[in-house]
Amino acid sequence: QVQLVESGGGLVQPGGSLRLSCAASGSIFSFSVMGWYRQAPGKQRDLVATITTYGSTNYADSVKGRFTISRDNAKNTGYLQMNSLKPEDTAVYYCNIKDVRTLRTYWGQGTQVTVSS
Repeated sequence: QVQLVESGGGLVQPGGSLRLSCAASGSIFSFSVMGWYRQAPGKQRDLVATITTYGSTNYADSVKGRFTISRDNAKNTGYLQMNSLKPEDTAVYYCNIKDVRTLRTYWGQGTQVTVSS
C-alpha cells in the first residue's frame, strides 16, 4: 500500500513563503505523475500544479509565477514552493500521485496552509 505524507504547512503572513513536501512510500514515485491540489472551506478541491515523470510542469492560472512544483525521484519526494502567498491561498493542500503504469491514484492526508496577518 502506497502512503503519501505531506508536511510543511502552517501559518504565514501575506507575501510570505512556504515549502510543502510529499514523501511517498514504496517504489512507484518515479513512475508517477504528481500533483498538488487544494481545498478551501466550503469549496471544491482544485488542481494547483502537476509534474510529469520527466519533469514537465503545469500550473493553475491563480498560482503561475508564484508557485513551483518539483520532484526528487531518488528521495521519492515531491515539493511545492509557494512564494508571494495571498490570503486566498488559504486551504488544505493535498498531494496526489498517479502511477502511469496502472493508472492507480493515491492521496495524502493534507496539510493546512493559512495566509493571514
